[in-house]
Amino acid sequence: MPDAPQTDQAPPVQRVVLVTGASGAGRSTALNVLEDLGFEAIDNLPLSLIPRLLDGPPLRPSLALGVDTRTRDFSARALADLIGQLAAAPDIEADVLYLECRPEVLLRRFSETRRRHPMAPAESPADGVARELDLLVPIRDLATILVDTSDLTIHEFRAEMAACFAAGGAAPLAVSLHSFSYKRGMPHGLDMAFDCRFLRNPYWESALRALDGRDRAVLDYIAADPRFAEFIERVSGLAGFVLPAHRDEGRSHISIGFGCTGGQHRSVAVAEAVAKRLAATEWQVSIRHREMERRTQGAPAQATGKGA
Repeated sequence: MPDAPQTDQAPPVQRVVLVTGASGAGRSTALNVLEDLGFEAIDNLPLSLIPRLLDGPPLRPSLALGVDTRTRDFSARALADLIGQLAAAPDIEADVLYLECRPEVLLRRFSETRRRHPMAPAESPADGVARELDLLVPIRDLATILVDTSDLTIHEFRAEMAACFAAGGAAPLAVSLHSFSYKRGMPHGLDMAFDCRFLRNPYWESALRALDGRDRAVLDYIAADPRFAEFIERVSGLAGFVLPAHRDEGRSHISIGFGCTGGQHRSVAVAEAVAKRLAATEWQVSIRHREMERRTQGAPAQATGKGA
């Protein structure tokens, strides 16, 4: 029999980041940032269950697992053994992210929140901080990534995490565009909103009334308004200016709304046009046409652009 054909394709690899460190150092925030970066984040999974989670074909997306002294069956030895197992597994790419923080800063954070320290529930937080830091010394020595959060603002922390884990060193920013009717009110949670009611209205054309802003005839009618092209240009330019600044400030999502009288023609056409402009510059864009979804009983959002 002929030899089996050779293949250069590497076996799939499971990406895993263990997030650990002292209580109060920012583990929950780190997991939230990793989730924004596309990881599946799981906190305080018992150590004994982690090998079972990883036993089998690689999971997608990558995993971020939060582990600290509050984790069930935690011990420094057990965690060190788990780290060794992950490091030795050929089908796992593992990092240990250790969040470091000076004792006086940890103590201040517990004092500000008035929370009991998990390792000293009946004693002072200072006793718990000292006890936990001593317990975690061998884990710190095993860390592949060390981040000191003592003097970092939340924005600086997010930037540090993005530099370590985001593709290209920058966290993605998801942009959602919404069309809506002012008669039904503005959608909740918009960061910016633009009124499109100054544009010519296809509603008054009987042949266009039943159509919506995604139909070519409606778009052509609205685009014939001499203000349309400049409006799209200015809104897209403004978005292109502010979105990188929001991303740099650590935002993970921005919502932009476009409203008109009925939410069927002008706002829909403008949202579609702006979405195409932003997607062309590789922003991750999704579109929701609220009034259209009401008509179709909750059709899912459309998506376009990078990552769609």
